Amino acid sequence: MLKSFVPRASRSILRPLASSTFAPSTYYLVPRRGFASETEEHDVVVIGGGPGGYVAAIKAAQEGLKTACIEKRGSLGGTCLNVGCIPSKSLLNNSHIYHQILHDVKNRGIDVGDVKLNLTQMMKAKETSVTGLTKGIEFLFKKNGVDYVKGTGTITGEHEIKVNLLEGGEQTLRAKNIIIATGSEATPFPGLTIDEQKVVTSTGAIALQEVPKKMVVIGGGIIGLEMGSVWSRLGAEVTVVEYLGAIGGPGMDTDMAKTMQKILAKQGIKFKLNTKVVSGEVSEQGVGVKIEAAKGGKEETLDADVVLVAIGRRPYTAGLGLENVGIELDERGRVIIDQEYRTKVPHIRAIGDATFGAMLAHKAEEEGIAAVEYISKGYGHVNYGAIPSVMYTHPEAAWVGLTEQEVKASGKAYNVGSFPFVANSRAKTNLDTEGMVKFIADKDTDRILGIHIIGPNAGEMIAEGVLAIEYGASSEDVGRTSHAHPTLSEAFKEAAMACYSKPIHA
Repeated sequence: MLKSFVPRASRSILRPLASSTFAPSTYYLVPRRGFASETEEHDVVVIGGGPGGYVAAIKAAQEGLKTACIEKRGSLGGTCLNVGCIPSKSLLNNSHIYHQILHDVKNRGIDVGDVKLNLTQMMKAKETSVTGLTKGIEFLFKKNGVDYVKGTGTITGEHEIKVNLLEGGEQTLRAKNIIIATGSEATPFPGLTIDEQKVVTSTGAIALQEVPKKMVVIGGGIIGLEMGSVWSRLGAEVTVVEYLGAIGGPGMDTDMAKTMQKILAKQGIKFKLNTKVVSGEVSEQGVGVKIEAAKGGKEETLDADVVLVAIGRRPYTAGLGLENVGIELDERGRVIIDQEYRTKVPHIRAIGDATFGAMLAHKAEEEGIAAVEYISKGYGHVNYGAIPSVMYTHPEAAWVGLTEQEVKASGKAYNVGSFPFVANSRAKTNLDTEGMVKFIADKDTDRILGIHIIGPNAGEMIAEGVLAIEYGASSEDVGRTSHAHPTLSEAFKEAAMACYSKPIHA
């Protein structure tokens, strides 16, 4: 209340008098310091400007809360926009066009001349898309009144964050609420030193200056397969080494993983499943990667110009100062939170890759909005059973809900319906027919439990599946919904029909 008596233009701070007979109503004025400056208190301070952080900051400002967002990169959007999702999709799209011109357009009646790869220009196109989007977020911050602080934030007290500014000096922010949205970093591989030249993470893989003759990808998950696809299309001989017996990671349905592996193998990618990397040795010539069967066996060496380490990501909390306020991490380095994203300190919350759940940008965005709603309204919601996953290879793979193996393990009776794109009229006219749509539904109620797609535009099509699961639809609900003809989405409808009855075109 006292704050209202001080003009907003004032650059002084109200502090209580130091006295053994402290009276809360007694204050004196202290001039602000220049080098280590302190701002007025914010309702919300978000640490991290990635998909979860910047969305949380914008939402908080829209809710009328005085908001600041701290980002140490100096460019908003986090890993996703700067060195992850966005630049990799640019390379995936453009490498697919290049590959299609080389290998596919003749079948479509298009004759082309001498086709050459201009990798420098392809990388410039990637950077153009990234720069445009990061500047776009800065514009949204200005539009919504979010204070953007460029620097590294450290929590020094329950309501205080010290920022080492990128331009030099320090700034201290006070906050009624703090949201940790510091994201994640690539998990290193023991025995291989990342130099982002010969031994790279996804960050280095999107910035190679020449096409490697041979690339070994350690890890057959989404990141490894996407980046392996890029460089395979551009001419590299790519070998994927995966410890597990299937590609795609634990979230991919077993049937779909097998189908996807066959398709990628036809494209030239080699796979060594149930195989572990023992060690790696870097030399001037490249990298020698020693491998053997996961259960032990004869050792083999793979030679590579570039090795991509893609064994997953881990929460990034280094230097955040969590120990200063007693915030705890679990055994995997994730910030421990409750169902309202609160840490041990109730007004400090954590979202996105820094805490539990799938490391997905759109999951972090939903959590950012929900966390702010808990602060401003006292309630929030994220349906973790309706978070889609997409792998942007070609064809794409996308899924939402449960896999068939998960449903089977639960003991629940279920029906499965599938429909191949080879029987879809639009896919046939597009000469792009690999893949299928698969529905899994409760046998008793017909409620949809999971939807899995491999095929063209799967990443767009899965949105209908997310909506169906969000609203508790049955496979018959989808099967009785009119889908435009001719479209790829008709395969979605027919798979639903196959789940409760029979499809028409297969």
